[in-house]
Amino acid sequence: MNESAPHICEMCNTRKLSAFSELGKEELSDLSEHKACVFFKKGQIIMHEGSRPTGVYCIHHGKAKFYKLGQEGKEQIIRFAKDGDLLGYRSILSGEAVSVSIAALEDTHACFLPKAMLFEVIENNPKFSLNIMKMACHELGEAGKLITNLAQKSVTERLAEMLLILKETFGEDADGNIDISLTREELASMVGTATESVIRLLSKFKEDELISIKGRKIKVENPVKLARVGNVFD
Repeated sequence: MNESAPHICEMCNTRKLSAFSELGKEELSDLSEHKACVFFKKGQIIMHEGSRPTGVYCIHHGKAKFYKLGQEGKEQIIRFAKDGDLLGYRSILSGEAVSVSIAALEDTHACFLPKAMLFEVIENNPKFSLNIMKMACHELGEAGKLITNLAQKSVTERLAEMLLILKETFGEDADGNIDISLTREELASMVGTATESVIRLLSKFKEDELISIKGRKIKVENPVKLARVGNVFD
């Protein structure tokens, strides 16, 4: 972790995407005085599983992955974080150790807010508290969905759905590709299968004109049919 150029909360466009969107001018000014701006290089660990954080990180710009290490060090990606997302808040609120590790997927700028300051905002701003509750409930629902999918869906269905989730989460770049670069190993980790299976299925999706591939970049060409393959219903 390295120090980064300071970001002023009152002027931060990313704030509109975060739980801090409802804060007033004085509260934002107070945040700016107490936070620290930090930088994580691609691949760098932001939080270690089992650690007890002294505060939370709000991603200003970048992407991160939440993952656990299983037997023989095999990685299982749980979910992702992007601009505006808050890291470590559930451990702070519960008083428990961090249940997963978090690492930067690309060079990431974030703001660190000490624990005491987080609790002060929670106590003084009901709208912020509600946003935190909504975030926690959403993450709990997504975790339950992941468990259900791993237990009930085939690898083909899981991969198709995951590509749609990535598209919805990160959007598209200027060329229409999903705006995140993942290795085939990381994709395999997300759907709980072998790398070889992911490579084979991606080729099949490409042959069926559901997606197009250029290096690590994947473009969803036919989201409707891909949703059918993934057994995804609105």
